[in-house]
Amino acid sequence: MQTVVLGTSGTTPQDVIDVARHGARVELSTEAVRALAAARAVIDALAAKPEPVYGVSTGFGALATRHISHELRAQLQRNIVRSHAAGMGPRVEREVVRALMFLRLKTVASGHTGVRPEVAQTMADVLNAGITPVVHEYGSLGCSGDLAPLSHCALALMGEGDAEGPDGELKPAGELLAAHGIAPVELKEKEGLALLNGTDGMLGMLIMALADLDTLYKSADITAALSLEALLGTEKVLEPELHAIRPHPGQAAAAANMLAVLKGSGLTGHALAGEAPRVQDAYSVRCAPQVAGAGRDTMAHARLVAERELAAAVDNPVVLADGRVASNGNFHGAPVAYVLDFLAIAAADLGSIAERRTDRLLDKNRSHGLPPFLAEDAGVDSGLMIAQYTQAALVSEMKRLAVPASADSIPSSAMQEDHVSMGWSAARKLRTAIGNLNRIIAVELYAATRGIELREGLTPAPASRAAIDALRAAGVAGPGPDRFLAPDLAAADAFVSAGRLVAAVEPVTGPLA
Repeated sequence: MQTVVLGTSGTTPQDVIDVARHGARVELSTEAVRALAAARAVIDALAAKPEPVYGVSTGFGALATRHISHELRAQLQRNIVRSHAAGMGPRVEREVVRALMFLRLKTVASGHTGVRPEVAQTMADVLNAGITPVVHEYGSLGCSGDLAPLSHCALALMGEGDAEGPDGELKPAGELLAAHGIAPVELKEKEGLALLNGTDGMLGMLIMALADLDTLYKSADITAALSLEALLGTEKVLEPELHAIRPHPGQAAAAANMLAVLKGSGLTGHALAGEAPRVQDAYSVRCAPQVAGAGRDTMAHARLVAERELAAAVDNPVVLADGRVASNGNFHGAPVAYVLDFLAIAAADLGSIAERRTDRLLDKNRSHGLPPFLAEDAGVDSGLMIAQYTQAALVSEMKRLAVPASADSIPSSAMQEDHVSMGWSAARKLRTAIGNLNRIIAVELYAATRGIELREGLTPAPASRAAIDALRAAGVAGPGPDRFLAPDLAAADAFVSAGRLVAAVEPVTGPLA
């Protein structure tokens, strides 16, 4: 099993994905353990002083004015975890919780939080045992971090609440810890607060979204190329010279991908005999690189934000290198929230243009010779009419999901926390949007491949042929009489989601950008 070693200087997107999705083990480096011990010594020294220090010897949020005596501080730390574990609604996905826990451990390992080494080791042990605390959909405002989600994770470290074991069975967390030989932690000064105070949930979802979108944008370039072929469009608009004079890197990459897929095609160039000459294709075909490219450039900005956040130590207060313990606002999720919303907007537009190409394939007045709805016997057969309805419904929801969560704020904690990011909400809706985008691309793939196969006597590009053959081998049927469509669409959805469309094409085209 792969092992990810955490030091003091952050981690990588691939490490997050390996731990969250692939169960990689987590270890603390010697450097991290030393940094943890050094920061804890600073907290212990402050805890021994009579002067109040926020998070060490005071209450929290609007209750920070109360100085807490020594004998009540362990109770204070337990109480903050218990009271903040107030999430509601459905459970979030296992991979999200694992990313959340790993990223909180990343910040703890930085040596800026004052958490003891043994608490950090317990966090790693819980991850390595495959124990996943129950975290709920609702509870985070994305400021003071993802408080409720992180609290549910901290609660499991204390042996309280419920968690899922490696076998998928839900049990009391204390039972699962005991079964794996893990002792529950007894939290000391500042540790409860340090386990709750981060952007870890929204950041984990951002990193996984970027990985998923990387595959989906390549898939969308492929389906756009297939639609261009099925519509007998021209590939001349994809020439690199045209994209060099508008130097957006994402646009150039998308055009190059489409051109690579179309290489050797016998369907391009407006060559349908007997049809009135076409000067140019519709926007949904001609402008595919511009739309997909803008999304790629949005992703590039989002990656930059994610990389900066991965290098960050997000907590309040923090232990600085010079020994000071300083309050700050670094837990505010605005940087992450904004890009989560940007990505949802870009994904909605990509889904929208894909749906317009699908609709064009199904309309006999605009498809340049294809049968109505790509049906075998139009009128007796409905073909893909309702597949496009489903796609349109998904696009409509994508547009609603593109409304920014980060444009909202709602005050909390008796107006102490009076401006919040709503970044967790932005991340949750982006996950839904990505699932919808995958389905939209799958419907375009289903329609475009059928359209190409209905062009009898014309030869598709070798890359297109490879995509069609792989899709048919996956059990997705080609042209023919009406059949129960939902299983075909589900199989196409799984085909795209697993990256099999990209995998089918790249041996012909070479790696897509």
